[in-house]
Amino acid sequence: MKMLLSRRPSPAMVVACLALMIALGGTSVAAVTQLGRNSVGPRQLQFGAVTTPKIRNNAVSAAKIRNNAVSSAKVRNRSLLRVDFARGQLPAGPTGPQGPAGPAGAAGPAGPAGVIGPITVRNASVLVPGGVQENSAYNSARVTASCNPNERAISAGTSWSDDVSDRELMTGELEPQLNPQNQVVGFLGVGLNDSGNSSTFTVHVLCYTP
Repeated sequence: MKMLLSRRPSPAMVVACLALMIALGGTSVAAVTQLGRNSVGPRQLQFGAVTTPKIRNNAVSAAKIRNNAVSSAKVRNRSLLRVDFARGQLPAGPTGPQGPAGPAGAAGPAGPAGVIGPITVRNASVLVPGGVQENSAYNSARVTASCNPNERAISAGTSWSDDVSDRELMTGELEPQLNPQNQVVGFLGVGLNDSGNSSTFTVHVLCYTP
């Protein structure tokens, strides 16, 4: 039976083992070695060499960036936002087309009443026959009193030429007259006479200049 006898390693074997250990442990040693001041240069920051997760927030300040070092070619397209620019740096774009009209707002409060200028009374008359006295068969006649073309009517009234207590004289109708703009420009009146005597019926219109 053969027995295995232990031998001491040769000096060459020891040197080889040390070299292997240094080669395998070099990366670990380098990984924990503290970087010296100003030891990271452009070659260490070449594109793709240092990724975002490996850079501490706010580690690269404006003072660390050379003037004009960051050009358009270094900025990813459409990556900057409006908040990244100082006020007034972004020019306003062209005016867009006008949008559709919005809904009508609520009605505002009524304004103060206006002041009406001087009032002029315009008159028109018609003779209404008397017929048989107080037989309930009234004779009637119509007449219209109008304002001047530049005037508007406010109100109107009527009167009779011989309106006494024993005469049966009545106003049957008093109707405003409108122009094409729906403005009151006069009044039409109807006189009713059952007094037995002819009487003059008059319409009085109050007119003003707007």
